[in-house]
Amino acid sequence: MTKEPTRAEETRTAWKAVLEKYYEDRSTPLNALYWSDKDTWSRDKIRAVQDEKIAAVAPFLYENSDFYRRRFDKLGVAPTDIRDVDSMVANWPVVTKQEMMEDAVAHPPYGTYTTCGPEEWADRGWMHFSSSGSTGVPRVFRYTHFDRRFWEQANARALYSGGLRKGDTAFPMVGFGPHVFAWGVQYTLAKMELPVIPGGGMDGKARVHHIDRFKPTILVCTPSYALYLGRVMQDMGLDPAASSVKWLVTGGEPFSGVEGTLERLQDLWGAKSLEFYGCTEVSPHCGGYSCPEYQEGDENFIHLMEDIQVWETVDPERLQPVAEGEKGLTVCTNLNSESSAQLRFLVGDYTRLSTEPCACGRNHVRAMGCMTGRSDDLINLRGIKFFPVQIEEAVRAVRGTGDEFQIKLVTQEDGLDVMTVLVEHTDPAAGEAVAKEIRSRCEIRCAVEVLAPDTLPKSEMKAKRVNDLRNKG
Repeated sequence: MTKEPTRAEETRTAWKAVLEKYYEDRSTPLNALYWSDKDTWSRDKIRAVQDEKIAAVAPFLYENSDFYRRRFDKLGVAPTDIRDVDSMVANWPVVTKQEMMEDAVAHPPYGTYTTCGPEEWADRGWMHFSSSGSTGVPRVFRYTHFDRRFWEQANARALYSGGLRKGDTAFPMVGFGPHVFAWGVQYTLAKMELPVIPGGGMDGKARVHHIDRFKPTILVCTPSYALYLGRVMQDMGLDPAASSVKWLVTGGEPFSGVEGTLERLQDLWGAKSLEFYGCTEVSPHCGGYSCPEYQEGDENFIHLMEDIQVWETVDPERLQPVAEGEKGLTVCTNLNSESSAQLRFLVGDYTRLSTEPCACGRNHVRAMGCMTGRSDDLINLRGIKFFPVQIEEAVRAVRGTGDEFQIKLVTQEDGLDVMTVLVEHTDPAAGEAVAKEIRSRCEIRCAVEVLAPDTLPKSEMKAKRVNDLRNKG
């Protein structure tokens, strides 16, 4: 006797069928400009596909995620109430990291916010990733080989848009831990059939020797590590700008929207740095990416891949949508996964969205000014609020400062919270210039400690630049 499928199985089958409907299995591009024709879909076509996916994913989440079922029931919202983008925004408040962290604590080790359970993991499990945990308990996400195929295509579209082509060779310089950025790039390079020189497990000098000897054209790393490696190369008597490197595929940290950092990177290497923006929860593959035009206007921007995600911006206080062109926090709905489809997750990066046509021919929404600081990173010092990227811009503005810096926050014996910024420079007097830049940009006075070059630690992964030792009581 044939066993009738459960409601969870039925909705999973229906959701995967919608995903498959729009899947392309490509190892080569559509043409010289685009990996896929999805890149040039009209705004109406993009919205129609988003609506179709949302109608299928809402019941899937209700039946396959206890986190979502509890949230639907608590809100008094039925899955059928979420039929398209408009009804989703109207009926579904944003999901926060705090909610996910609480779920992970209550239901260890994986939480219940994903739809990859023990059965799916055992049958077609691919890889386990986790958030950095920089804002609390790390959120863990298991993805399947079904997901992997969709990652590969999304990332290929992004990397091809940035300029990677046949004839390029990549050199990934990462530790390949449980963070998504480098893994997604690695699998996609294989799908694009581009050669790779493995760069894990080496120190900076060994990597410089590899660049000098084997001539890769693509470096895959964080922006801070690309700066560090370039300095190591210079110390060894080699010029990064005269090397074989043409492309810097960078992720894990904001840089294109940070005044001075993108310029410093590209001047150092004589190469073009490509944005590869996403997050573990809802955009584990590339969500934001560079096109040939992204540095050509008055301000840099990145495209956001809308046929597989819905991107919004909300105000930081009420978490309600803001008008197009207004600055807000990013919210993402992931419509490209069996394992971690999510509705309206608050990613929390500041940007402004624009649907104005791009000269590159891609019609997907643009994040103008790129990403300029995550709300989680906001520092409140004696009532004055600012972001680490503002300190970074101040440091970059002073000629001769090193690429690394640190922010140290402490509480004095008299109870006053104070900040010291540590920078590297050959001239001890440079601290005054940095302090002046910080006052100008952040409207706060702070101490600046000048250290000798190459004093501050470097990292292959996200640079940890804020050391908050204040009394929290």
